Amino acid sequence: MEHRHLNRHLKFWRLWAVMAAALVAQNVLAQGVIKGDPAKARQLVDQVCVACHAVDGNSTIPANPSLAGQHPEYTYKQLMNFKPQAGKPAERNNGVMAGMVATLSTEDMKNLAVYYAGQKPKPRAARDAALAKQGEAIYRGGVIGKNVPACAACHAPNGAGMPAQFPRLAGQHAEYTTAQLKAFRSGQRANDTAQMMRGVAAKMNDQEIAAVSEYIAGLR
Repeated sequence: MEHRHLNRHLKFWRLWAVMAAALVAQNVLAQGVIKGDPAKARQLVDQVCVACHAVDGNSTIPANPSLAGQHPEYTYKQLMNFKPQAGKPAERNNGVMAGMVATLSTEDMKNLAVYYAGQKPKPRAARDAALAKQGEAIYRGGVIGKNVPACAACHAPNGAGMPAQFPRLAGQHAEYTTAQLKAFRSGQRANDTAQMMRGVAAKMNDQEIAAVSEYIAGLR
């Protein structure tokens, strides 16, 4: 009986992942595949981005995300979302990043996205083994009683994500991942496609968020 119950949830999560991928793919097709010149981005990296994200995109500051190896479509979308477009307010609110992107052109953002995609991610390790173990169960199997889907369904078992669809998570600072999940949960961050991340995070408590964030930090 329990086995059938688990299979029903697994089928639900797989269907959820397929639908989510289709929605994101539609969004990506609307934007187009990102092409840029990483060489042209280097001056911007040295002058603007290095303090928070490091030259190679492997941030050493837990509050700031590592960008190395991130899918360029995702990085480009985030940069665009920090900047008001066509008279509309920015989709993603962050005072620091709003200042950083204020003078960037669309071409600049594409170049930066491609540059960071080409950088090699440095592996990290989870610091709390017990917490990471709890997070592994959530990442790989979700939270059945709350209909929280497995993170692996969209972000891949190794955290590599799905190019042009779902971002790479492997090795991301636990502090940053925690902050973003809580921002999605509260609605402070609302630039997810079809409210997918807001829907997931809304069902997670602080302990579950901390656990899955710790596990993600050690993925490679």
